[in-house]
Amino acid sequence: MSGLIRHAYALRVQPHPINLPYKTSRYPAAHCTSATKPRKLPKARINSLSPLMHPPIPSYNPAAMNTLPAYTRAQALPATLQKRFVILDGAMGTMIQRFKLTEEQYRGVRFKDFHRDVKGNNELLSLTRPDVISAIHEQYLGCGADLIETNTFGATSVAQADYDMADLAYEMNVASARLARAACDKIATPDHPRYVAGALGPTPKTASISPDVNDPGARNIDFEQLRAAYYEQTEALVEGGADVLLVETIFDTLNAKAALFAIDEFFEKSGERLPLIISGTVTDASGRILSGQTVTAFWHSVRHARPLAIGLNCALGATLMRPYIQELNRVAEDTFISCYPNAGLPNPMSDTGFDETPEVTSRLVHEFAAEGLVNIVGGCCGTTPDHIGAIAKAVEKVPARKMFYAAEA
Repeated sequence: MSGLIRHAYALRVQPHPINLPYKTSRYPAAHCTSATKPRKLPKARINSLSPLMHPPIPSYNPAAMNTLPAYTRAQALPATLQKRFVILDGAMGTMIQRFKLTEEQYRGVRFKDFHRDVKGNNELLSLTRPDVISAIHEQYLGCGADLIETNTFGATSVAQADYDMADLAYEMNVASARLARAACDKIATPDHPRYVAGALGPTPKTASISPDVNDPGARNIDFEQLRAAYYEQTEALVEGGADVLLVETIFDTLNAKAALFAIDEFFEKSGERLPLIISGTVTDASGRILSGQTVTAFWHSVRHARPLAIGLNCALGATLMRPYIQELNRVAEDTFISCYPNAGLPNPMSDTGFDETPEVTSRLVHEFAAEGLVNIVGGCCGTTPDHIGAIAKAVEKVPARKMFYAAEA
């Protein structure tokens, strides 16, 4: 069943009988109960503004929305989430910066004569310095991470076009997923599996917001371009061995919808069905993502994808993120919740570029866990293996947030 059909099924029309006295009713007799015995209304009183001239407002059918698909990978992950917290890894970029790689090291032998600078293209390192990426994965696994993100945050053809490397996007995603797969398989045991989370970032372009303040209708990308880029990325991540797909750091819901459409399209064509985690980012104290939606509106915009988990990451540190995680916990009560905040606010004087030490971040995340707000915890910008190890230890004995999210038969 396609995603659109599932979404249509989840919307059920609920017409309500009308039982109003004739003097206050503007509805024709056919829509009144027999008890009111209305007289026939003049035709002039029935107009296009009458509610009867418009279709009933649909409502969600919870029975159709709160069941998980039958997954082809990571089938044990939902059961694990019922029992305990699942630990996501921390920042990739922060760890890469510690290696202080030069332009020549980014290029490697293969791209030594490339026509433009590539330093800062972290996804390229999966091809030129796989040893660096593997070492980072292994550090996070060693400190207790269950979910390891692939080095593919900017590995769409849209993002790679900034480096004139759009044609390498598919290869980057396959290689990155294989590196994470190898690292997970190296340490996983039957009692403690480790999962590869294929990361799909937001791209540096937005389908909802104009890049030109003088032309609000201007766009530098459209839905179809995003869909095609995300489809390519999804296919490559799955080929490389991803267990889970993570659509993360969402600042524009329309971009995210293109990713979710592409993922569902791939699932339909391939027969694969991976757990899906969707993570938005609240950009300021307004409590909205950049394209304008509140956390609640964001959830209702993406819930049709039936994610394993919905959550927030990046942007704000845990202290400022708290009210928005609380809001998400209230509105997405039938879905697992993920949270991986930055290590506080940016601080260029810090070694990681952010304020919080592992002790501070883990204490704040522990408070989220103790309040029963989250199921998946980890770190974003500025977090390191020390942060993730401290978080894992902090939530180790905290009871998991309870869920009643049955698997689909």
